[in-house]
Amino acid sequence: MIGSTGTALTAVVASVLDAPTRGELRVRHEALVTVDQAGIIVSVLDPSDSEYEQLRDRFARNGHLTELEEGQFLLPGLIDLHNHAPQWPQLGKALDVPLEVWLNRYTFPLEAKYADLGFAGEVYESLVDSMIGNGTTTAVYFATTHLPATKLLVDLCIEKGQRALVGKVAMDDPDGCPDFYRDESAATAIAATAELIDYVESHPGNRDGLVLPAITPRFIPSCTDELMAGLGELATHSSAHIQTHCSESDWAHSYGVSRFGQTDTATYRDFGLLTSKTVLAHSNFVNAQDLAMIADAGAAVAHCPLSNVYFANAVFPTRDAFAADVHIGLGTDVSGGPGPSVFSAAASAVAASRVREDGVDPIVTADERGVPDSRISFAEAFWMATTGGGEALRLPIGVLSPGYSFDAIAIDTAVPETDLNIWPDIDSSLDVLQKIINNTVRRNVSRVWIQGVLVKSPSR
Repeated sequence: MIGSTGTALTAVVASVLDAPTRGELRVRHEALVTVDQAGIIVSVLDPSDSEYEQLRDRFARNGHLTELEEGQFLLPGLIDLHNHAPQWPQLGKALDVPLEVWLNRYTFPLEAKYADLGFAGEVYESLVDSMIGNGTTTAVYFATTHLPATKLLVDLCIEKGQRALVGKVAMDDPDGCPDFYRDESAATAIAATAELIDYVESHPGNRDGLVLPAITPRFIPSCTDELMAGLGELATHSSAHIQTHCSESDWAHSYGVSRFGQTDTATYRDFGLLTSKTVLAHSNFVNAQDLAMIADAGAAVAHCPLSNVYFANAVFPTRDAFAADVHIGLGTDVSGGPGPSVFSAAASAVAASRVREDGVDPIVTADERGVPDSRISFAEAFWMATTGGGEALRLPIGVLSPGYSFDAIAIDTAVPETDLNIWPDIDSSLDVLQKIINNTVRRNVSRVWIQGVLVKSPSR
């Protein structure tokens, strides 16, 4: 539901790019975006609107007008639907082995270190600063099994003003988890998850609900039946979101089918973990029946295209998910994905769709090599990075329209030593969007607003 609006207290004048409708880029030049005290967009006016000049002059006189310069563009804040916060120190390395080896050789030993709150604080502060710096206004974070460190991540998101969903990872199966890193039992994991939900919802600094709790069974290979059943029961008695991994790789998918005789999607449904607030990461091996189940539940998929290259052994069928009316957004999958930028994830989503359509084996003839009609456009990838992510989370974010939260970023194409070059005489608006997706780096993100609050300012 879109939030109500009050009297506008601040405003931004900019060339605005967003995508309320999948596949369609909306462009408004010199638009006046007004925002109320609660950080909700009140109006978006074009220069031809009767109130435009009067409002623009009033905000300018009061010192409450930000005017973006030529070569700067206002976009919705980016939404990362799948991010492993404790894996931040591992970003960009350890991607040379299969998923099950990667977890046990690198990832579980790293995540076990978060029993040390000093280490956790140092890493999480760096992570949140970096995500905001790259234009991620909303992040869906897996933490670790450690409740104190997970609470610390909540504290830092609140302190730094990042919208986030945070979950204490639940994983208790001794057959799927190392002795040095797992919950003591299903009961302790469920109790700690319930405690986290209460901590987030009662946090004195979180009165606006910027940070939300997430029930987080890691994935089927790490969870006992008792744990999944208990988390499903908890989900029915709370308003918390749910996040987990679904049919990520050949190994993970085959494990679930072997154990339960059905796909991960059906298993989550049977345990009460497939709801309108569920985000399923990866989901590369979902079939038509799975997509229908996900759509019927109102659940969402976090598409993580680059980490899928390393670990999934397959390309997610994005076009099929669109056709099935599945909610779908993008995830960086830090650190299974080697970079923190949702723009990079959007570019990878386009590339992955082309790989699926065109195929990869040159020995096979072109007409048999790929899956026809699989490609997605840059406008669709941008929609997933913004509007689609907001719809997946059932939050009024991702669109720059009245009633939505003013979560926004300013992209500056004129910063020194940039590769993001715009040529107004030859670049259309779609060209500009494509260049932003392909060439934006952290220094191009000059301003970041979350719920109307400026949390990153220009450095030049």
